[in-house]
Amino acid sequence: MIKQNKCVSVIKKDIEALFEKPVKITQNLGRNKYVSFFGVITGVYPALFTVLPKDKYLGKTSFSYSEVLMGSVKVNKVV
Repeated sequence: MIKQNKCVSVIKKDIEALFEKPVKITQNLGRNKYVSFFGVITGVYPALFTVLPKDKYLGKTSFSYSEVLMGSVKVNKVV
């Protein structure tokens, strides 16, 4: 069982604070497979947020706030 330390509304406010700022996204694909990329959060919606990767070959992706809550997606601000 995954331990929850935040609620969805807190995560949504954290993502809104990173709107149009560079971030690093790490996604857990299961079976010890991870995908990491740098990008910019381009949209913040009630149920999900979108990220435009810096790599021109990757397309815009969307993630739900519950994926961040459960730990399958990690969003880190790039300094």
